[in-house]
Amino acid sequence: MSHLYTAKVTAIGGRSGTIKSDDGILDLPLAMPKELGGKGGATNPEQLFAAGYAACFENAVIHVTRAQADKVRDNDIEVVGEVGLVSNGQGGFNLAVTLDVAITGLEQAKAEEIVTMAHAVCPYSNAIRGNVDVKLNVTTR
Repeated sequence: MSHLYTAKVTAIGGRSGTIKSDDGILDLPLAMPKELGGKGGATNPEQLFAAGYAACFENAVIHVTRAQADKVRDNDIEVVGEVGLVSNGQGGFNLAVTLDVAITGLEQAKAEEIVTMAHAVCPYSNAIRGNVDVKLNVTTR
């Protein structure tokens, strides 16, 4: 299968290292969060995942409404992504995700329907389905 787009990022030094994309646009230090005993002061993998998932999910909502009468445009939606690191009880870790989706100009039932459709097409949702608990909270404004 042919890729529509490929991102390439190199990580060096783990959670206390750096990340850099091959095009140089992303070039950041990483730090273990204070909550996990680190020094903080820099981004971490969970923040990066939350940012990517929130942005991608927002676009999935916009995408699924393109052919509908109730279109959601860029300024009509806000997605707040939370990614939690939780113990799996076996010495390892799992992720838990909450997406708070706020859409302007729709009835609650229609907003929930659109978010369900977006969850079915979003690449992040599809990648983690069955492996990561995802809670979707939908509000209208």
